[in-house]
Amino acid sequence: MYKNFFKRLIDFLVAFFGILILSPIFILITTGLFFANQGKPFFFQMRPGKGEHNFKIIKFKTMNDKKDEQGNLLADTKRLTKIGSFVRKTSLDEIPQLINVIVGDMSLIGPRPLLVSYLPFYTEQERFRHTVRPGITGLAQVNGRNTVKWDERLAFDVEYVKNISFRNDIAIIFNSINVVLFSQGVSVDPSILMKDLNDERSNTNN
Repeated sequence: MYKNFFKRLIDFLVAFFGILILSPIFILITTGLFFANQGKPFFFQMRPGKGEHNFKIIKFKTMNDKKDEQGNLLADTKRLTKIGSFVRKTSLDEIPQLINVIVGDMSLIGPRPLLVSYLPFYTEQERFRHTVRPGITGLAQVNGRNTVKWDERLAFDVEYVKNISFRNDIAIIFNSINVVLFSQGVSVDPSILMKDLNDERSNTNN
């Protein structure tokens, strides 16, 4: 009953009132990023959701679009703005995803929505992560966030899906708050710590 009805109801209510309560912070960050990113405070990208159907995720844009003399984007570390670094480290860049939750693309708790380009590289077991709505936070995020290796991270996602319950979701919420408050297991530039999944598994298969 919780998984099929109450989870979605709770998602909607919490996201709706969350947007209202956080609106002053939302406006403040939007204004700061508007000036830092030349009028582009938001980042939009297609991600696979439930049933591997793509949706457009919304996040605060933490990097500008500066390019080199050849017209190529500079490295992430050179494009990450000061306010963007703070917003990313504190996970405030995730606030706009409450809109994704309200419209039904995402859940508060669930496997994080990863890149569309990763889809061919999941094992059959790992694809189980797409049988539910992706989440703003999840079991992997409270067990190392973006410092956990891919195999372990995806295993956490599958474990979560197989054991969805109100009790587990509440535990993940409180653990997520603790992780964010103490900035545990987060890197403002995750590419330094690990490769993209498609790069890592392409190299493994070669």
